[in-house]
Amino acid sequence: MMNITPVVKQLLIINILFFIGTEFVGDQAYRIFSLFFPENPNFQFWQPLSHMFMHGNLMHIFFNMFALFSFGSALEQMWGGKKFLFFYISCGLGAALLHTGVNYYEYLQGYDLLINAGFSDTEIMSLLNGGQVPLGTRENIDSALLQNFYSAYHVPAVGASGAVYGLLVAFAFMVPNAELMMLFIPIPIKAKYFVPGLLLLDLYLGITGKSIFGGGGGIAHFAHIGGALVGFIMMYFWKKTQFDNNRWY
Repeated sequence: MMNITPVVKQLLIINILFFIGTEFVGDQAYRIFSLFFPENPNFQFWQPLSHMFMHGNLMHIFFNMFALFSFGSALEQMWGGKKFLFFYISCGLGAALLHTGVNYYEYLQGYDLLINAGFSDTEIMSLLNGGQVPLGTRENIDSALLQNFYSAYHVPAVGASGAVYGLLVAFAFMVPNAELMMLFIPIPIKAKYFVPGLLLLDLYLGITGKSIFGGGGGIAHFAHIGGALVGFIMMYFWKKTQFDNNRWY
């Protein structure tokens, strides 16, 4: 079994300490460290970084930390600690950026919907702060867009999943023929097929709002895509630079 590497070990400790601390402090910790929509009063400038050390429940942190250990240790051995940490944090920030961008899109869709329905700016902010849409106007409003509007504004994002997805992409770049499998589907699949398939599933679920477990799921699929996208861009750049640096003249 692979030994845990130094930076991965430190990341695991930080995540676990945040999780234990949150269990004691409760909602106040989530208000401070989770990633809120920038227009929300709870938003703070450090949240794009701090949210990746927060987790919603025991299963959430278990799966993320298991993936961090499994793929992160291998990548840190290949790259060294500093390069690995830079990659990990960059993917986490990329996840926050795309997630926030999608939230802005859904927020603006809902905002325009309410403006077109005759609501003023003051009335819209009142709705966001707990009000209800008047019964006479509900039939003219797309309930799904309105729900996305509320969620984009109110629901914070937590978790290391975006950074972990970046690690998955990097692992597929570095060891494309390594066989991986999901815990619930014990069928080995090469990394170069497994990771793109997982990303396509996330993209589908993010666009449709569906969940493989039924219901909405509460999963920030576009954060996963954002982390993976940054990971892909960085790996592509690093691979190209490595080729250039070792080219024969």
